[in-house]
Amino acid sequence: MSENQRFQLGTIGALSLSVVSSVSIVICNKALISTLGFTFATTLTSWHLLVTFCSLHVALWMKLFEHKPFDARAVMGFGILNGISIGLLNLSLGFNSVGFYQMTKLAIIPCTVLLETLFFRKKFSRNIQLSLVILLVGVGIATVTDLQLNALGAVLSLLAIVTTCVAQIMTNTIQKKFKVSSTQLLYQSCPYQAITLFIIGPFLDGLLTKLNVFAFNYTPQVLFFIVLSCLISVSVNFSTFLVIGKTSPVTYQVLGHLKTCLVLAFGYVLLHDPFSWRNILGILIAVIGMVLYSYCCTIESQQQKASEVSAQLPQVKESESDPLISVENSPGILSDGVQKGPVWNSNKDFQA
Repeated sequence: MSENQRFQLGTIGALSLSVVSSVSIVICNKALISTLGFTFATTLTSWHLLVTFCSLHVALWMKLFEHKPFDARAVMGFGILNGISIGLLNLSLGFNSVGFYQMTKLAIIPCTVLLETLFFRKKFSRNIQLSLVILLVGVGIATVTDLQLNALGAVLSLLAIVTTCVAQIMTNTIQKKFKVSSTQLLYQSCPYQAITLFIIGPFLDGLLTKLNVFAFNYTPQVLFFIVLSCLISVSVNFSTFLVIGKTSPVTYQVLGHLKTCLVLAFGYVLLHDPFSWRNILGILIAVIGMVLYSYCCTIESQQQKASEVSAQLPQVKESESDPLISVENSPGILSDGVQKGPVWNSNKDFQA
């Protein structure tokens, strides 16, 4: 299997793991919050990250991946920013209507596109822009109902959008800049995210629910769903970093809206949530947008690879015209004519 095929297979595996684990944890958390009354979402997220760190520490002890320390300040800033963005999203949901919160989530894609265009000079073709518009319209029709606006909620939503976009862009750029894997980055940033949310979690949850997380009645059923949620979160957190590292922040957001549509469908089938023709129409439009986005990305990726190959052809022909020089200068061949093995970074890591 070629390197390109392995990369494509790994990307498909990462996307599949992200969808399955995210939909599973939403259903689990819905039972925990709606049915059992455990409404402390921010504190629960800090427990998720703590369990994820412990799981990765065990994996490191078993030598399933290699620890690679790098810029400590970058890791700390990234971890704290991620924790703050999660807290702001929860505050946005608490101080806004559900419809306005959904609009906040929809705004993350255009904001990410804008930031990547301004600061990273990344270009998005008209076809990709059109597919993203179709996707956002579809998800908006399916999820946005009421749009009650207030000043505090609007400020919190704006801060949540900016911090989430920056955190997801950093997830991608840090992996590429420091040449670390998603597992290595998650392992080093998890403690900072967990500590940030563990400190602000009880305060935010108390502010939003008027309840004390430490005074809650933890029945065996509640504890079971908390443990189950924490275990599923390991896959969610790992697949999030994996998807953003292998693709892009925009693709991760597109995948997130696919999860939203699947959650709506599963909620109707399994939990008998109310479902209307508006939901069905919105999901169908969103799926069309996702298919168009995937198709455009695939076509542009193939065109880019073809242009890279064609650019390398003149160099190959030049080297073939003087085989003596190419043998002497080739980094893969020793002076006595014995071929060296390929050089790579022996980085034991998870490969989806």
